[in-house]
Amino acid sequence: MKILVAEKIAQKGIDTLMESGMEVDVKLGITREELLASIKNYDAIIVRSVTKINEEFYEHATNLKVVGRAGNGVDNIEMDGATKRGIIVVNTPDANTVSAAEHTIGLLLSSGRNIPQANALIKDKKWDRSKFTGVELLNKTVGIVGLGRIGSLVATRLQSFGMHVIAYDPYITDERFKKFGAEKKETLAELVKESDFITVHTPKTDETFGMIGDEEFKIAKKGVRVVNCARGGIIDEAALERALKNGIVASAGIDVLVDEPNPVSPLIDLDNVVITPHLGADTFEAQDNVGLTVAKEVIHALRGEMVPNAVNLPTLQHQELESIKPYLSLGEILGKFYHQLRKDSINKIEIIYSGDVAKYETSVITLSILKGIFEPILKEQVNYVNASLIAKNRGIDVIEAKGSDALNYLNLVRIIITSKEKQFTIAGTISGKGQERVVEVNGYELDLSPSKYMIVAKNIDRPGIIGQVGTLLGVNKINIATMQVSRNFKGETALMFLTVDSDVPKHTLEVLTNIDGIVKVKFIRL
Repeated sequence: MKILVAEKIAQKGIDTLMESGMEVDVKLGITREELLASIKNYDAIIVRSVTKINEEFYEHATNLKVVGRAGNGVDNIEMDGATKRGIIVVNTPDANTVSAAEHTIGLLLSSGRNIPQANALIKDKKWDRSKFTGVELLNKTVGIVGLGRIGSLVATRLQSFGMHVIAYDPYITDERFKKFGAEKKETLAELVKESDFITVHTPKTDETFGMIGDEEFKIAKKGVRVVNCARGGIIDEAALERALKNGIVASAGIDVLVDEPNPVSPLIDLDNVVITPHLGADTFEAQDNVGLTVAKEVIHALRGEMVPNAVNLPTLQHQELESIKPYLSLGEILGKFYHQLRKDSINKIEIIYSGDVAKYETSVITLSILKGIFEPILKEQVNYVNASLIAKNRGIDVIEAKGSDALNYLNLVRIIITSKEKQFTIAGTISGKGQERVVEVNGYELDLSPSKYMIVAKNIDRPGIIGQVGTLLGVNKINIATMQVSRNFKGETALMFLTVDSDVPKHTLEVLTNIDGIVKVKFIRL
């Protein structure tokens, strides 16, 4: 695997990539022309915020599997193009949260106490305290817009200053507000009216761009102070300039600009604004964390493993990912059975989660099942990112449900695949030892520990057939590891599952098919 590092990350990250056995090229400052000409040679690219990963880029990146964004925002990465090609996009949202939260508070204090302006005056060998009277934080109300990773850290830290914390975030549960001691506001207008300080911590989207502008400043407290350490443009720069000049906003602390890295903002020349050049993540600790995290995530993604910070996948906390990993493996195994046992095209896939598994983020397990279903029959890359899109493009309805009845199991994943008028069912569980078990196929109950190579035979339930199968496999030098036979009614049909130690040649399967009483034989490779 070859990885291109196109923008600077910590040396610890580079070392981690190399230690993993990957081939790493570090090309900082590479031109757009050089990038497009060479990207076809790489399996992954690591960038920060400058490199544009867009449709033009994807058309040249014919071998690309992973885009690693060293940082949180992904404004420079076009998601739809990545998803439809099965390219995983990972970022590092947790690696710099502490640094960003601390910088927010630094700007809040600096702008509220005029620290940079006072520093500049005394450096000029002048002493004048009269211009720099500030305000205390104690007993003031801070309004936090966005109570996610960074916003929640800011909330807990400002409480230690004795501030009253209110917050607005329509996508966060009431429990999270309680957890971080923030009073919930149902509208942005409510928050703006009550706040002495306002700080924003939301991603930049169509919904949030310019969300604080002239209308909000009209209803704000006179003398409110604002901080933006999130993304340029969430607070409208022109509106903020007007509010600062008109005395509505007393001061502002700004770390991000709309046109960065070009210093052309109308806020730059205002004395009551403290501006830093996007330094929120610029601490030694954060840079090390970002470099290490993006390196590890790119490595995991290239190895086909699930990563918690894949942007074009459902978000998982690290602890939840560890708990869910066995089910991802189980889901992929169950999915791989279908097209190796059936050739019919699929109309509908129903997945029912019961027992312990139902409490997890099951949509990710569903992706693993879809990956398993399509991988054996498609030449294109199938992974967690594009599996759902493949199903949609094939006109397949995917239905996910959670049930209470796990039969005799602590957890159960059951799949019902409908093709024309036929149905195929398969179910599996995770044992108490954390092992995958297949417990039902088309109504036949069993307790199968799946292996890389398996033979599935449907046969008439009568004496002698099992012995003949074993003998013929022995003659053809195929070693049987385990064998299970399941039947529903004596004398009718039975399903025989054999795990074997090696691949089974086609002619051996044909010999087995010719045994009197054998209805069908299939070879499964996981």
